[in-house]
Amino acid sequence: MTDIRPLDRRALEVTEAIVDQVQPDQLGLPTPCAQWSLRQLLAHMAGQNHGFAAAADGEVSDESVWADRPVDDDPAGVFRASSRRVTAAFAREGVLDGEFWLPQVRGGQMFPARTAIGFHFVDYVVHGWDVAATLSIPAPFDEETLTAVLPYVEEVPDGPNRRAPDASFRPALPVRDGGPLLDRVLALLGRSPKWPA
Repeated sequence: MTDIRPLDRRALEVTEAIVDQVQPDQLGLPTPCAQWSLRQLLAHMAGQNHGFAAAADGEVSDESVWADRPVDDDPAGVFRASSRRVTAAFAREGVLDGEFWLPQVRGGQMFPARTAIGFHFVDYVVHGWDVAATLSIPAPFDEETLTAVLPYVEEVPDGPNRRAPDASFRPALPVRDGGPLLDRVLALLGRSPKWPA
């Protein structure tokens, strides 16, 4: 199997550059993520990075490591620190041979490291776009990154669970043939590329 850690790292770098543009007075803006404000979305993103890092380091019982991290007046700094933490954890020698405990996925299970890192990869392409859409700026993921993430996106189940109030993704939207690759990724996960229209 392909080692997607370099592409996951690239997705995080693009997302960092997007988050760097967030100003404190924008934290109350609505986002494409259900009822979350930009502050709540960024707190979630930082918390998830720390959670994935802890899982990579072998945490198997303390769900508090996944808690949202307040971004307060330094959203870029908080997110960048979380990004560095998870990148270092994923880069650890032998990490791909282990399993990650993901308490928020399918009721809390152990997943092969490569699968778990694939989940993280999807999250940070999509959440990077969420932040960019909130700020009305481009999300400049390159074609290699989007081509690599698409198979993971296509594996995300599109069933009744997507209609649950706390679902990570909404039901898939129609996908236009020949459209931009990012639009396809977003639509498959229930996000309108034209949000907020």
